[in-house]
Amino acid sequence: MKFIGYRTLKTGIGASIAMIIAKQIGLEYAVSAGIITILSIQNTKRQSVNIAIQRMASCIVALLISSAVFMLLGYNAIAFGIFLLIFIPITVRFKLEQGIVVSSVLVTHLLVQKSSNIFWIGNELGLMIIGVGVALLLNLYMPSIEEEIKKDQVYIEEKMKEILFQMIKALKDNNISIKEEKLFNELEKRLHMARIRAYNNLNNYFMSDVSYYVQYMEMRTQQYETLKRMQEHFQRFFMTYEQSIIMAYFTESVANSLHEENTAEKQLKAVEILRGDFKKMELPRTREEFENRAMLFQFLNDLEQFLIIKNEFRKNFIK
Repeated sequence: MKFIGYRTLKTGIGASIAMIIAKQIGLEYAVSAGIITILSIQNTKRQSVNIAIQRMASCIVALLISSAVFMLLGYNAIAFGIFLLIFIPITVRFKLEQGIVVSSVLVTHLLVQKSSNIFWIGNELGLMIIGVGVALLLNLYMPSIEEEIKKDQVYIEEKMKEILFQMIKALKDNNISIKEEKLFNELEKRLHMARIRAYNNLNNYFMSDVSYYVQYMEMRTQQYETLKRMQEHFQRFFMTYEQSIIMAYFTESVANSLHEENTAEKQLKAVEILRGDFKKMELPRTREEFENRAMLFQFLNDLEQFLIIKNEFRKNFIK
């Protein structure tokens, strides 16, 4: 069991390094550099860079505004409140919210010292530079999570196959398994985690295009929603017909071909053939048979959409 995560380890080491550097170069309130590092350690490189930019920009804005306000109104609580009334709307307007808290804390140093001279302005800028700088350096290396994403892919595909096989059984036996709902819940949870991992992986690269995993997870999420619609049809099926058996065998071929590299071209052509065969069959003789046939036809439409989603995904990555 892991008691200390990678991010926690970086946070502890980074805070200590930032405080030591700040102290060694003679900055006051060196502990603030460590706090800034703690707040700036992020899960991805892009997040770290964005937050560093926001905090540096907001720090400069805060020091400029606070210096003007303190010189006009003095170094007191009322002046600090007025500073916040000016500073916060500006940072929100320019989307620098990540710097509000740390910049406000740095401004309190000026308030305590009752000075906005060049030494204290430089001191606060130095604390911010060291804090975000150490965090950025530590975040230059992120452990690869591609192996975890590949495991997610295998899991998701296997769960989708299981769900399709449960549907096949229902089509043949007219019996819905209670296991199906559990499979859907497990698939939904894993898809949620997998999408987060895929986006984190994307945000750990600046130059390389690693959007494939994000697109893959979005594609499987769309297919999951389609499977949910397909599941709803079984609440209306109440008899097994020749068409149900045919549909079951076709669904089985879809399940067996469900893997990352499949383009679904073959299955989509089979849908058209199957739809044509259904039209040639004898018309329903009873209302119940008509309603079931209509539900089967809608099930086929949704299964076709399931395949189209995969086909469009593969087309985007096959040049």
